[in-house]
Amino acid sequence: MILPIVAYGTPVLREETKEIDENHPDLNLLLEDMFETMYASKGVGLAAPQIGLPLRIFIVDASGFNEDDEHPELADFKRVFINPIIVEESGKEWKFEEGCLSIPGIREDVSRQPNVVIEYYNEKFELIEETIDGIAARVIQHEYDHIEGVLFTDKINPLRKRLIKGKLNDIAKGNIKVNYRMKFPLVKAKH
Repeated sequence: MILPIVAYGTPVLREETKEIDENHPDLNLLLEDMFETMYASKGVGLAAPQIGLPLRIFIVDASGFNEDDEHPELADFKRVFINPIIVEESGKEWKFEEGCLSIPGIREDVSRQPNVVIEYYNEKFELIEETIDGIAARVIQHEYDHIEGVLFTDKINPLRKRLIKGKLNDIAKGNIKVNYRMKFPLVKAKH
């Protein structure tokens, strides 16, 4: 089922997330719904808080970055991250323009390190430690930030953040057009 993405300003995007265990109810259905939602909204990653759940889960399918065969290493980069921990980030920071399904219409340069070592459980609850670099590492860092209550706009230049404040407020109020389902925190329900 395609779920609505919660918009900037929704409290769950800033909440502390909770770990889950392999007995989490309907985990496979949740993961299926997350992938379906991510694909329907043309995303490359989605964290549970973005669908209103304060859980330490995110998914990634970075194959969209390989459309022009420029990043063959991303062709099959599809993962489920449950209770992840970034063990290490390394390398010289580099800027890359990021966007977010919860913050539609805004893209900004964000500096991140190019290498991560991450420990997580996959969808079969197998413990994995993996070293990932480049764009895949960036996508993971972005989604990991979501389960830590951090948004990419927290990492941009303070002047740029002031310049987009009006756009962020418009998103929270639902004054934006998107081509996927969203829930806005400051929109009054119609009776």
